[in-house]
Order: sequence, then structure tokens, then C-alpha cells
Amino acid sequence: MTDKRNIYLKMKTLVEAKNILLEAFPDFDRLCFETIDVADAVNRVLSEPVFAAMSSPNYHAAAMDGIAVAAESTFGAAETDPKILLIGKDAHYINTGHVMPENTNAVIMIENINALNDQQLEIIAPAFPWQNVRRMGEDIVATELVFPRNHKITPYCLGALISAGVFRVNVRKKPAVFIQPTGSELVDHSKVPKKGLPPGQVLDSNSHMLGKLVDTCGGSYFKNKISEDEFELIAKPIQDAAAGDFDMIFISGGSSAGSKDFTRKVISELGDVLIHGVTMMPGKPVIVGKINGKPIFGIPGYPVSAIIAFEQLVRPLINRMLHQPDIPNHEIQVTPTRKIPSKLGLEEFLRVKLGNVSGQIVATPLPRGAGCITSFTEADGIIRIPNHIEGLAENKPTTATLLRPLPEIQNTIVAVGSHDNTMDVLADLLRAKSCRVSLSSSHVGSMGGLMAIKKGLTHVAGTHLLNPDDGTYNISYIQKYLPGTSLKLVHLVQREQGLIVAKNNPKNIQGIEDLNQKGISFINRQSGSGTRILLDFKLSQTGLNSTDISGYSNEEFTHMAVAVAVLGGSADAGLGIYAAAKALNLDFIPVVTESYDLLIPADVFDTKNIQLLLEIIRSNAFKTKVTALGGYHTQNTGEITWSS
Repeated sequence: MTDKRNIYLKMKTLVEAKNILLEAFPDFDRLCFETIDVADAVNRVLSEPVFAAMSSPNYHAAAMDGIAVAAESTFGAAETDPKILLIGKDAHYINTGHVMPENTNAVIMIENINALNDQQLEIIAPAFPWQNVRRMGEDIVATELVFPRNHKITPYCLGALISAGVFRVNVRKKPAVFIQPTGSELVDHSKVPKKGLPPGQVLDSNSHMLGKLVDTCGGSYFKNKISEDEFELIAKPIQDAAAGDFDMIFISGGSSAGSKDFTRKVISELGDVLIHGVTMMPGKPVIVGKINGKPIFGIPGYPVSAIIAFEQLVRPLINRMLHQPDIPNHEIQVTPTRKIPSKLGLEEFLRVKLGNVSGQIVATPLPRGAGCITSFTEADGIIRIPNHIEGLAENKPTTATLLRPLPEIQNTIVAVGSHDNTMDVLADLLRAKSCRVSLSSSHVGSMGGLMAIKKGLTHVAGTHLLNPDDGTYNISYIQKYLPGTSLKLVHLVQREQGLIVAKNNPKNIQGIEDLNQKGISFINRQSGSGTRILLDFKLSQTGLNSTDISGYSNEEFTHMAVAVAVLGGSADAGLGIYAAAKALNLDFIPVVTESYDLLIPADVFDTKNIQLLLEIIRSNAFKTKVTALGGYHTQNTGEITWSS
């Protein structure tokens, strides 16, 4: 009897094979979603953006063991003139993490106090406000975007979600894969006789391995019992699986050209064979087909071939279903955007944001505090600083371990400059539009953004710099600090800036002119920010000096941080945008309507990623979401208002 053997169809290159897959399953990324407990969300992919339900921490907490004091009561203490504090009145013993007692705003470490007796303590140095205190919202601010849709949850992210008061999340359903191992010679490891395998029998390792590869990609799998090499025994479970709830099917083994290799025949009789053979080694015999609209793969029996076939063809398809990229992490050379000091004797794992600007991967350090979990959830990579050096020099290449695939880093739009809540909206809509492109924002103020443009360290700079001479925004500063640079200024939004005050305005603050009143504390934005420049201009108009305002030197880097300072009671007022006040249910006193614009170098303006960003900015979806935040106007959003 003559053996009936398969004959390979015309083999395809790997590129051709991948293109055939994309064309055969163009809508294969429309999985349903399910709502699950956040504790079960690690390695799942968000189907909707997640916003913080509460701030973290949600109270002012001691960051050290020691005594809680009102910093003002310690002023004047010195080695030559120690200050005596009374326990229970001027000082309160406190442990790390405990709630700060009422009317205290600083912690003096236990090793810096001298207990004179049970009632008195001696200090030889003053404390400053909020020294050794974790303020409410230091890490996460209620209502802010924690993660955009299509973000894959890690154990770090789980900590951030719970800290943010998020206990249930919407996630994409796991792609369900049916695995059918075939081969009369196969034996499951659970059924190996005590005397061992007889000659001719082989342990079935591939189906277990393939299942765990599916798990690793974020899918789920069902491994059927081993089928002998008979057409009917293989075809029946495949037919049932294709008619069921599975999204994808594997036949493990039987994809080659032997007389007992039935995979191709099963696929061709139940559906269509799209590919039989790919010009790669190992993995050449792989088969790709379609049954009942679902992809089916004939996975080669040799383990290494099975792995290559999975990683080159199957994994990209699963990742596409989950809106995830498909490149593993690895180490790359990066260039720090500024000098990064570090302590001798300590090896530091520095969390950084990364992006490709002008052909180099630039690394921007994230907050280094041990309590800031978001420094991990926002990180693109980690730079290890050895214990024998004092830090990293600016513009000197170093090595970073990637936490995100390199194509995502290459496709990260780096935004440095002024903070605005609309940047969170852009980040989410960008990820919704393309899983390959993301937006990474660093908040250093409008002037910091202009300087980043000058140094070639960013693609986009958010800016709202007021010219007090004529009331215009941004252009005069660009002409002054970036002469001769080819740039385009894109209008993002008009926004309401004003004083953010506590609900019901208990201090009865009516405007900038009231900030010098006794008993009113202020929280400021950092030097160089557009909001700081606006404040100084308004102070000059009202005849006030910065020295007249209690808290003028207390700085925050975002509007939401200003709002949470007011919410937490560490300040009575701060200058910020209406959207931040609305988000935290605070009162708002309008001061000015201003332009918030994006400055973009001309040499990146026409790139695919920037054009995608501009497409989203000009979309109705963006304008609708921004308007819903409150305090924004989008009549001219997306227009190029100036170029050089």
C-alpha cells in the first residue's frame, strides 16, 4: 500500500505569512470585556481608562519615627540656644505612617531630639513645614488618570489601583485557545508507568508548553486529551471547538508531510488552509488555516519548531487581540536628560521615562521617593547606578533595562513643559487610537518646556506664558529664548485660571488682592511655570509683593497637586485651572482665561506620530472629553497659530 503523504503548498516567507494572517482576520481585535476584582487583574488588559477614586495617602502621614510638631513653634532653635518642647502640648510622639495630630505639620526624627524628662524635650535645630511628612495625595490624587485603556496591569499597578481606591476594573476577556495534542506515540506525563516509557513512546510536552505560552501572552487555554493519529479522532474535537466559544485552535503535531500527518487534511476539510510551510528554520512545517472564521494553527511537533512558530505567528495575533505590542524587553543605551546625583555606597534602581528624540533614547528620571508607587507604574525602564559612583552625568550614555517593549519607546511622544489635565485625555485617546504609540508627559513648567526644546530633548512642549506688556501668550517668549529655531505653535485649549479654595470658601477669599490677609496660606507653582508668571503679574497689578503672601515659596508641579493641597488643608488657596478644582469638588474664583498651547519643532511636526497626535487633538472625541472636564474652551483647538 502506498503511503499518502502531504505535499507542501507553496511556502511563504515570514513577512508574507504575517500579512496573510492580518488580511484573513482583519477584525480579530474586538474582544468583549468583563468586570473583575482588582486583586485578579494582574497581567490583564484594561478595556477602559481607570481614574483614582481616592488620594494616596488619604491623610497627612508621618514619614519618620519621632515627634510631630508645628514647625513654627520650633523656629529659633540652635545648638547655642536649644528649644524646650512640652510633650502633649508642643510635641507628640509619632511612628512612621501614623496620622499627623491636629495643628502639626512637621516631624523631627527621634535621633534629633533629646529627652530631658517625661515631660520635656530639647531640640537644637528648627523644623520646616511638612518636613518628614507624607502629605495627602503625595502619590495619587483622586480623579486623576491612573492608567489609560489597553494598559496591561502589573503587580506594581495593582498596588497603585488599590491605593487609588479602585477595587473593580473592566478588562478585555482572555483569548480562549483550544489545544489538541496528536500522535499515537504521545503519553501524558501523568500517565507514565513506573517502569518508564517503552521504546517508541514520547512524552507530550508541547501541548503543556503551548498552553503556558498562551498564559504568558494573556490568554487562556483548554488542553484536550491526546488524540491518536486517525483522521476522525482528530477532526471531531476540532469541529466541536470551532463551533464553540474558543477564539483560536492549535493542533499540536501532525503538520509535516508524513503519511500519518493529518493536520492539513483536517483543516482543509473543515475550513481553509491559508499557509502550509514558512521559509524559516526551525518551524518550517507550520500550518495556518481558518475554520468557522477562527484561526487554526498546525504547530510542528519538534519543541523548538513549536516555540518559533508560536512566537513568530501566534503570539503577535494574541497580542493584537489584547491591543498589546509584541517585542520582549531588553537592555538599551539611553542618554539622561540631566545630571542625576546618587549616594555613594548605595546601588540605586532609578525609574525613568524614555523616548526617542532626534535619534537618541533620552531618559527622564521619575520621582525617587520610596512611597511613590507611580514611579514604577509610569516607568519605561530602570537605570542601575552602581554603589561606587555619585551619579550619572548629563548627556553621557548609560544602560537601561526596558520595562516596555522598544517599539513603544521608539513610538513614545515625549512631552515636557507645563502641566494640564487635557494631557491625560490625550494620552488615553492616543492609546485608544493606536496601541503602538503613547504619550509621556513630564511637568517642569512652561519655561522648562522651552529649554527642553532648545536642548533637543522633547517632541512637544506645553506652554502658557503670559506677556504682561500686551496680554499675548507664548510667542514673545519663544522669540526671545528660541531665536532661529524652526517651530510651530498649535493651540490646544483656552482654559480658566483662578484661585482654588476650599468648598464654600471658608476664608471668604474674593481675589488675588486677598492673599496677603492674615491667616491665609497659599500654595504656589514652581518657578518658571506659566502659572507662577501669571501670579507675579497679577500681584504687580494689585500692588502686592511676594513677601506679603504666606506660602509663596511653597511649590507644587501640577494643578492637581495644588488642588489636593487645598483639599488637604495644607493651604487655603492656590492658583490653578478650574478643571482641577472641579475634579476635587473645590470652589473656584476666576482670574483669567488663557491660552494653553503646544510648541512643536518643525523637524518632527510632519512625522507619523505627531500627525496622529494632531488628528486626535482636532477630533470631536477630544473636544467633548475636554469640555466635560470644565473650564475649557475648544473653539480654535488644533489650529497652528504661529510658526517660525
